[in-house]
Amino acid sequence: MIHPTALIDPSAVIGANVSIGAYSVIGAEVEIGDGTQIGPHVVIEGPTKIGRDNRITQFASIGGAPQDKKFAGERTELVIGDRNLIREFVTINRGTGDGGGVTRIGDDNWLLAYAHIAHDCQIGNHVVFSNYAALAGHVEIGDWTILAGYSGVHQFCKVGSHAFIAMGCLVGSDVPPFVMMANEQQGRPRGINSEGLKRRGFEASRIAAIKRAYRTLYMTGLSLPEAREQLTAQAQTSDDVRAMLEFLEKSERALAR
Repeated sequence: MIHPTALIDPSAVIGANVSIGAYSVIGAEVEIGDGTQIGPHVVIEGPTKIGRDNRITQFASIGGAPQDKKFAGERTELVIGDRNLIREFVTINRGTGDGGGVTRIGDDNWLLAYAHIAHDCQIGNHVVFSNYAALAGHVEIGDWTILAGYSGVHQFCKVGSHAFIAMGCLVGSDVPPFVMMANEQQGRPRGINSEGLKRRGFEASRIAAIKRAYRTLYMTGLSLPEAREQLTAQAQTSDDVRAMLEFLEKSERALAR
């Protein structure tokens, strides 16, 4: 299941039932879990750990050194979970020594053609990166988030779970869970990702509570401390609002408002 033209470093650890296509290069300190499929002309540099049943298609570049002028060759890692789809020309960089040392990608994510994930990013589960979506360094993306084509997120920003970043939208601030961002150049909140929540089985009552929290945060004219006070009361009866409130409390950058 390994093509004779593939180049595999002797230190690489290859699991059971792994396929590696023609002319792919697997570098030193690379671990590939059982059942993972790697297409032709893929380059994977280490230290990189890849879990089970991933599919990496042709011309992807995985585990390259971070694009950071401060990087001085220190040992850093890329860790990828299970059942991810990584399509053509996707680039994923390892971490940096002063940024935590690890770029991490969870399970069941889709990274479509030309997507880029920079150093020290932390990606949850079930995230979709559409074509040309890009993250700068140190970005955190919550579970079930969708980044549409040509969207981008500024370094050190956090995007909460179930958010939606629209096509061409550039995000330069923290985005709470469930919020939909739109507009090119500087993205703006444009409601909640209600369609995505419906597809994931959220009941109408849950969506209504999230919409109420969104109105409190974005449409009442309240200051952020005042909005937090009202959200605290709403969180008593809604785990989803509580998740939004916890995100706000942990946010270290300006909040998308």
